[in-house]
Amino acid sequence: MILVTGGAGFIGSNFILDWLAQSDEAIINLDKLTYAGNLQNLAGLMDDIRHVFVQGDIGDVELMSNLMAQYQPRAVINFAAESHVDRSIHGPVPFIQTNIVGTFRLLETVYAHWKTLDQSSKNSFRFLHVSTDEVYGSLNRDEAAFTETHRYQPSSPYSASKASSDHLVNAYHKTYGLPVLITNCSNNYGPYQFPEKLIPLMIANALAGKPLPIYGDGRQVRDWLYVADHCSALCRVLEAGKPGETYNIGGWNEKANIEIVQTICGLLQELADPSSGTNYLDLIAYVKDRPGHDRRYAIDAKKIEHELGWTPGETFETGIRKTLQWYLDNQDWVASVQTGAYREWIETNYGQQRQ
Repeated sequence: MILVTGGAGFIGSNFILDWLAQSDEAIINLDKLTYAGNLQNLAGLMDDIRHVFVQGDIGDVELMSNLMAQYQPRAVINFAAESHVDRSIHGPVPFIQTNIVGTFRLLETVYAHWKTLDQSSKNSFRFLHVSTDEVYGSLNRDEAAFTETHRYQPSSPYSASKASSDHLVNAYHKTYGLPVLITNCSNNYGPYQFPEKLIPLMIANALAGKPLPIYGDGRQVRDWLYVADHCSALCRVLEAGKPGETYNIGGWNEKANIEIVQTICGLLQELADPSSGTNYLDLIAYVKDRPGHDRRYAIDAKKIEHELGWTPGETFETGIRKTLQWYLDNQDWVASVQTGAYREWIETNYGQQRQ
């Protein structure tokens, strides 16, 4: 079996659902269940013996040691992270605690377990650390896309904490020989994404007739990756990636934020209730840009294509249509995660920033 940390979050839950749809290999799913962790994402696995859920923190050495000893996983996939730039600006402490200290303690636990294995099991064991392209910093409009050897230049407390965790993971390979893999992915979107991120926030606000807040001039560029494609890439890296290597995972879909929002508005005009009479484009509202906002991210994903044979299956056009239809079909899920605390957060972050 494999052990997945952060498996009730957006990417982690999609990974588990995709994994168990294709494999009978069991998963131990450890998640702290912070605001972004939601077991509703995995409701369909409630009675599936292949999915064992444990609520806990990757920094809990005793718990993690017991899990490693009890289940003897052949691999650990670390999704567990605080992962929102805006939240890291307002309060960086949880990002340092989870992304740096938590990763360190997890590495210590996994390394201690790995040392007890026989040689064959040591050779086949993998620790896969899921990271972000934000560790590379910002690109100018005409600069080449990020490769795996690009210099780390993080801009926010979030990206700095993820950069630190990447360095720790690499150090445990170079110093101790732990067979690690690192992936740095571009912006994910798709089902079950908590509506603080751009795409689900725009969908939820538009359907509620609320303003669609766009930072600055809206021309910040990101490379967009459909979450199911990310999951398939992670499976391929776990299967065939070389220990000690980093693999960039991207969708080859560079688009400006304002273009994303305009696309969502257009699809809603087509797919949502036409009787509402809403012109969703009229809801766009520009707000003050956030501090240190990176201008452009772009992933060069040729390494994973050439070495492991992986390419994304979705274009942005197909992926965003699937995503929007999922949110239209699952508005009860959206309503259930929009608690009072979430609404307070949105007001704190966007309410006073109208231009």
